[in-house]
Amino acid sequence: MDTKPAIAALAALAQESRLAAYRLLVQAGPAGLPATKIAELLNVPPSSLSFHLKELSHAGLVVPRQDGRFIIYSANFDTMNALLGFLTDNCCGGNPCAPATSASRNSAITRGTN
Repeated sequence: MDTKPAIAALAALAQESRLAAYRLLVQAGPAGLPATKIAELLNVPPSSLSFHLKELSHAGLVVPRQDGRFIIYSANFDTMNALLGFLTDNCCGGNPCAPATSASRNSAITRGTN
């Protein structure tokens, strides 16, 4: 993944309703969910959800498909994995990364650095 698509994906996720919708679609897996069910589960008005799903779709994070009179949205796992790869590329300068321990993770959260 190049920088511009990564920025677009991160910008799309940098909003509470969009992040919640995306996480819900990741949990739903490849089958996805109809927009009406997403709106219901997230308690988001359908008109607002439509805007948020469009933003996620433009960033390549979700894929809509027509199923009768419903639009089913699913997470685009290829884009998700590419974004994760972009974010972790050359992690730790090529050295093996030590797993975070509970103590160091809690310390980072307390300091606000996580």
